[in-house]
Amino acid sequence: MEGLDLKQMTAMVKVISEEKGLPEETILDIIQTAIAAAWRRDNGSREMEVRAAFDMNKGTAKVYVARTVVEDGLAYNPNTEIPEAEAKGKKVGDIVEEEHDVTSFGYVASQTAKQVVVQRLREAERTAVMAVYADKIGTIITGTVSKILPKLVLIDLGRATAVMPKSEQIDGEYYSVGSRIKVLAKSIDNNSDKGPQLVVSRGAAGFIEQLFRQEVPELETGTVEIMGIAREAGRRTKIAVATSTPGIDPVGTFVGGRGVRVQAVMNEIGEREKIDIITWSDNVSEYIREALSPAEVIKVEVEGKNAKVYVSDEQQSIAIGKQGQNVRLASKLTGYEIDIILQKSQSKKKKQNVEDSLLNAIEDSAEEETSEEA
Repeated sequence: MEGLDLKQMTAMVKVISEEKGLPEETILDIIQTAIAAAWRRDNGSREMEVRAAFDMNKGTAKVYVARTVVEDGLAYNPNTEIPEAEAKGKKVGDIVEEEHDVTSFGYVASQTAKQVVVQRLREAERTAVMAVYADKIGTIITGTVSKILPKLVLIDLGRATAVMPKSEQIDGEYYSVGSRIKVLAKSIDNNSDKGPQLVVSRGAAGFIEQLFRQEVPELETGTVEIMGIAREAGRRTKIAVATSTPGIDPVGTFVGGRGVRVQAVMNEIGEREKIDIITWSDNVSEYIREALSPAEVIKVEVEGKNAKVYVSDEQQSIAIGKQGQNVRLASKLTGYEIDIILQKSQSKKKKQNVEDSLLNAIEDSAEEETSEEA
């Protein structure tokens, strides 16, 4: 058989299985697919439904061509259909399989088979590798930047290459080929033309959570909890924390002595991104008040999923934040639509009232003098 020795394929199954770490059944299926493709190339057409059966013990193969039984006298496609009169007792709609021994292939068909084997092996290997990484979804893994493209960065993980789209990168962060970086294993994309792909992220809120889990052992013991995270990667993150253990300061636990824990996280994501760690509360008003930190809030009125937050003139810009970032993240963190409302402080109101009273008194005095002169 020119260029394709079926007897050698028996040994190939075992060798490839060991080298690629794939089950022998997977390799056998790939070889049978290749044999079917080669036979179709030499003896039929692309329309044909062909399957192959490879006997590893004998080193022989057969192919089976499936055709659907159709009513006699009608026009039919001989590649996919067969008249009922020729179907040997089969009824209309049944499937008939014609058996053919595989004897030899031409050079082109042999090359077709080899291409199918190579392609399917790559797909099977990638699928197997992705199955390994499926258990790592939601955790941090370390890789090396292997290639930088306009819309994504490729990360070499050793056994696999992950992709980090632009949307999953930290805004303003620079990546260089060969550098080691930590990433969050976010998901596996099964819709890619290149087969399953592992999607990783540095811009996701989950990346911040996992970084803190590496620095705060109390998270594993359950002493403290992360109740919510809102993030605009490269700019600012708000994280709400809580504890059910008396005497424990959850914010202090995350900050660490002299800020060592939060600083470790910031060292990974970059100093440009600020992190606000606030205390979670089941009291909605108090939670919203905390979420708007560092702004000082006068009063919070909650109605449904909307909240009116009253602040002083001095605190208004702080509550809203640059380009609305602070109130936007607070809203995302709490799940409430927040409306910042300016409320003049009591001292200003009193001062204004005094000024109004003096002005009224002066006006009244002027009126009296005018009356007396008259």
